Amino acid sequence: MTPFQVDDIRWNDRLIRKYDIQGPRYTSYPTAVQFHDIDREDVERHYAELTGRQDPLSLYIHIPFCRHLCYYCACTKVLAKNRDRADDYLARLGTEMALSARHFGTRPITQLHLGGGTPTFLTTNQMTRMLDWLEIYFNWDPTNPEGEYSIELDPRETSADMLSLLRHRGFNRVSFGIQDFNEATQIAVHRVQPRELVEPLVRQAQDLAFDSINFDLIYGLPYQTLTTLEDTLDTVLDLGPDRISFYNYAHLPDRFPSQKRIAAHALPGPEDKLDLMRYGIERLQQAGYRYIGMDHFARTDDTLSQALAEGTLQRNFQGYSTQAETDMLALGMSGISQIGGAFLQNTADLDTYESQLDNGHYATHRGFWLSDDDTLRRDAISRLACQGRLDLDDLGQRHNIVGPDYFASEWDRMQAFEADGLVTLDNHTINVTATGRLLLRPILMAFDAYLGDVPTSRFSKVL
Repeated sequence: MTPFQVDDIRWNDRLIRKYDIQGPRYTSYPTAVQFHDIDREDVERHYAELTGRQDPLSLYIHIPFCRHLCYYCACTKVLAKNRDRADDYLARLGTEMALSARHFGTRPITQLHLGGGTPTFLTTNQMTRMLDWLEIYFNWDPTNPEGEYSIELDPRETSADMLSLLRHRGFNRVSFGIQDFNEATQIAVHRVQPRELVEPLVRQAQDLAFDSINFDLIYGLPYQTLTTLEDTLDTVLDLGPDRISFYNYAHLPDRFPSQKRIAAHALPGPEDKLDLMRYGIERLQQAGYRYIGMDHFARTDDTLSQALAEGTLQRNFQGYSTQAETDMLALGMSGISQIGGAFLQNTADLDTYESQLDNGHYATHRGFWLSDDDTLRRDAISRLACQGRLDLDDLGQRHNIVGPDYFASEWDRMQAFEADGLVTLDNHTINVTATGRLLLRPILMAFDAYLGDVPTSRFSKVL
């Protein structure tokens, strides 16, 4: 498969302003706003039909607990000071593992991700217990050199003992939630973690030889300026992560009440945010990080960069990946499974999650059954997002349709993108240009059959 050209992306001020709109991130298609109520019996029937398959499986586990409220955060979380609170949750998680293992227990786990919340809210004993259950209920080989086993880390809640335990138990990737190193910004978002706290953990992770270390960064936070971002990136580059996620902060206080605690006057204005974004992208590229797509960067020797160059990059709910074409089973409250032609999401209410499992039932409460059209459009969006190229003839052959006819209106919409230099069109093939890579989300939106039904205010800005 012909991949993206992996030269640096190109910034165009006029086009950046023209296409600075709101839209989905397309970690899934259809997006989660299309999910609806799902009957428990339908979930049981669907899982029963999948029993016995032996293709690889990706596993996501949600640990919702946080000791501190980060004001910017839009994740599903439960505030708790006492780590014993996790014991009851882990017991239900074990029940969910046992239920799921009836249908998926023999499929090899090639990808595992612990997210939250704060996964390292767990004590080392609690983490050990949960990982023991994983090895009991699922076909997970922590020593598999081809596996990707990762966890999100809050530096304030991660100990040296926890890092050592994770590496010993087979985890080979860690992601540090950094956001910003500017003290005023950290105070304003209620997440104070100076370099003196972060650096020993990063150096330990490097000494433990994790295959990949990621930093999550956010631009558009309160009191950020070009000067403070320069200082933050100086620190980041000195610490030397393998991957960097550089996200746009979406200030949506009506949807996420904790964001009301952030003073609106302290946020950078729209023009300032674009300046921050441009500086960050150019600085990271100059430092040798390759732009993977939609906020993600990686060193050229990282497996994400290699997958981009080889045209094998994939994308799922965790972002870009080298193994996202596998089914993904999600455990824990709010987890979203992508499995066997369906999206199935657990309840985001802790009490409901625990009571459902106490009664021996899955905690699924909403989801989406994909139609043939959904599957086709998901494939089209994935190929544009991951390979930067969509051959409509090839797509049609894979889905038993005439691709150029099926997507005639979408092809017509591509003409405007071609006129702006975001894509090139040739022989029923769409190729994303170096300029278009930065404006990928508006291009993907042309293939979304549901956008007209959803207010764009539900989504973040694409830049």
